[in-house]
Amino acid sequence: MNIVVCVKYVPDAQSERGFASDNTTDRVNVDGLLSELDEYAVEEALKIVEAGEGEVTVVTVGPDQAADAVKKALQMGADKGVHVSDEAISGSDAPATSLLLAEAIKKLGDVDLVLTGMASTDGTMSVVPAMLAERLGLPQVTFASELTVDGGSVTIRRDGDAASQTITASLPALVSVTDQINEPRYPSFKGIMAAKKKPVETWGLADLGVDASQVGLAAAWTTVDAITKRPPREQGTIITDEGDGGTKLAEFLASRKFI
Repeated sequence: MNIVVCVKYVPDAQSERGFASDNTTDRVNVDGLLSELDEYAVEEALKIVEAGEGEVTVVTVGPDQAADAVKKALQMGADKGVHVSDEAISGSDAPATSLLLAEAIKKLGDVDLVLTGMASTDGTMSVVPAMLAERLGLPQVTFASELTVDGGSVTIRRDGDAASQTITASLPALVSVTDQINEPRYPSFKGIMAAKKKPVETWGLADLGVDASQVGLAAAWTTVDAITKRPPREQGTIITDEGDGGTKLAEFLASRKFI
């Protein structure tokens, strides 16, 4: 079984994040890593292949640093990687990203299963899987908390607030997984060393047959006009209890219409 996992390089939530001069997220001058939610997709792909046979290819779109996301997936156990990188890609939105991923997957050839995380930890939009499935002409089954591949079909369990659904789709298909599906493995020393010898291809727009006018900030469906930093938190009101602390507190809460 040939499985493709789409992964994303995202700014580290623990680092000081900011925006570039064009009001897009700064992905160059900030520490980044493989999106945590994508690790579940990589882990699920590895489990499927280990239970049978096949190959796991990871694909990412992003700047030079995005190669680190592919590297982490290879260290976990994926077989090979593809990094779509081109200066014209900077500022691409979800539709453009789905286009690039779709063309990369088509270039890889016959694929049985495409796996993604439920969302990226920086954008949290959850729309790229649906867009990607549409571009590839594949059935999509999203938000999988459990996944089973049986012959020519894939079955998932989707857990909602009130009920769980069991959904089956014929292969090839696209599945997005939640953080409830498994526990991603940590790269072992053996895996880290083996990853150094695994093939990683870098493709630009010309390799994918995508025109620069279809991607980048100029092609984005929406743009950010302005960004304002959140003001620093102000010190709260201190009430000194001189026997009437309860009354003062009640008056304060009432003035704010909390009571």
